[in-house]
Amino acid sequence: MTTSVQGLVEPGFEAVADAFQRNFDDHGEVGAACSVVVEGRTVVDVWGGVADPTTGRPYERDALQVVFSCTKGAVAACANILVDRGVLDLDAPAAQAWPEFAQAGKADVPVRWLLTHQLGVLGTDPPLTPEEVYAWDPIVAALAAQAPEWEPGTSCTYHALSWGWLVGEVLRRLDGRPLGRLVREELSDPLGLDLWVGLPESEEHRIAPLFGEPARPAAIAKLPAALARAASLGGTFAAPVQDRGNERAWRAAEIGAAGGVGDARSLARLYAGLVGPVEGAPAAPVLSRQQLDRARTVQAVAHIAVAAIPGLEIELPFGLGFMLPGPFATTGGPGSFGHSGAGGALGCGDPDHGLGFGYAMNRLDMGLDPRARGLLAATYQSLGAPL
Repeated sequence: MTTSVQGLVEPGFEAVADAFQRNFDDHGEVGAACSVVVEGRTVVDVWGGVADPTTGRPYERDALQVVFSCTKGAVAACANILVDRGVLDLDAPAAQAWPEFAQAGKADVPVRWLLTHQLGVLGTDPPLTPEEVYAWDPIVAALAAQAPEWEPGTSCTYHALSWGWLVGEVLRRLDGRPLGRLVREELSDPLGLDLWVGLPESEEHRIAPLFGEPARPAAIAKLPAALARAASLGGTFAAPVQDRGNERAWRAAEIGAAGGVGDARSLARLYAGLVGPVEGAPAAPVLSRQQLDRARTVQAVAHIAVAAIPGLEIELPFGLGFMLPGPFATTGGPGSFGHSGAGGALGCGDPDHGLGFGYAMNRLDMGLDPRARGLLAATYQSLGAPL
């Protein structure tokens, strides 16, 4: 049965709508949305499918999703905003803002290495309880006391969960606002985003439940030891990722690396606002062009061996908190930047094309998922700049 796709498709962008429909027809999509903003104007805003397969509730325009590591893009944007204002010095020791962080040999570690996954604090010994993690202060104290697993600055491994508290606490100490409020006041309110780090109870009815990952977290089991530790925060979160995202406690907490809740429209407008003015938002872009260019310059590259495919190594380039384009990084063309989320969600921008792109969905695919890639390829095709 063909899924009914609803929404806006401007002339010239029909290829994106076609790719969105193919995700349902050929790639097992269940409920999803995709949005494209070009030069500040929304040219694609589509949604369709089923939000909750157990009840048959349709995926409506206002459906919300946990977008996992797409959250890092919003937090990275806040960090770069504070750099732009002279509040945050990336080359100053993180302990200058957060004195407790100086423990275990970290006194001289610059903030830059926290943003770029070069610190080496992937989890805590011993692991905390989920309740301690959700409360912010216990996990922040444990990470401050934790010794790095390598000499900071000498290696790059994706800090899948710890990144949000490490970066978030530096921002909180310097700015004074909790992370969720910082995201709301600097991004969500001015840009008109349905994007939260710490979802209020009043918005819970809009959540589309996540599903699709195997019962056992096989994806984590196949990862190298360091990355598996990072993905489970040192063993605190051993259950499948969708189980976490389907918990009210996860969505309510300020989990800056993976707890954000939003929609495709908000991801697209977020990145559109970083690259230029956006319709319905303040005239000035969120970042200066100088800081945007710094943010999308390669700072470090993570090299991740794929255990399931001997000899294959994934390279993930990082800017100032953002993922950058590479052989296995889906952010768009040269000069693009953004962040994907576990299971398939994606937000990214491209200043060279005035582009903001967002995709969110409820069926997780932990493999080499073709859905966002196909939508992004169709977007660039529509712009006359094939990937």
